[in-house]
Amino acid sequence: MHTDSDGRTDLSPLDWQVGTVGDDGLTLSICLRCRDGREGSDADLGRRGGRRLAHAVADAFPDSTAASRGIRLRGVNCMSNCKRPCTIALSGPGRFTYLFGDLDPTLHAGDVLAVAAAYAEAEDGFLPRPARPEVLREGILGRIPPRGFAGDLVEPLSLTPQHPTHESDDL
Repeated sequence: MHTDSDGRTDLSPLDWQVGTVGDDGLTLSICLRCRDGREGSDADLGRRGGRRLAHAVADAFPDSTAASRGIRLRGVNCMSNCKRPCTIALSGPGRFTYLFGDLDPTLHAGDVLAVAAAYAEAEDGFLPRPARPEVLREGILGRIPPRGFAGDLVEPLSLTPQHPTHESDDL
């Protein structure tokens, strides 16, 4: 662990191959600081649930469909989702971005890699609920459409304030 002059702490990098960025830059991000309640002490960043999840995913990654589809792995020192650990995100240019939590580092590495593979295979990254493993149906925290997306999930907002009339109040 290293502390810079601003007092920020960087965790030492994981000792695993993180894959390569494919042409489309698909990324699976894993929060390294998430606590799952199994840590011995708050100061022991290396034993936190997020780091254990990252190691479990990384161990299974080389032989996974996600790896063969060009997913890149990266650890994030905090994803600011502390009430729903352990947290992952899937992102890529021109694709939906997903945020998931409530993962167990001892149980869900395979589910994480399965959803990453499904994400890579979906043309725009859209993952309908049935396409996700059960734990990632329940643990979804956010789905953000890509910029420029034109579909039923997105509607333009008026820049002019709309005030209800008395007539519309009666409806």
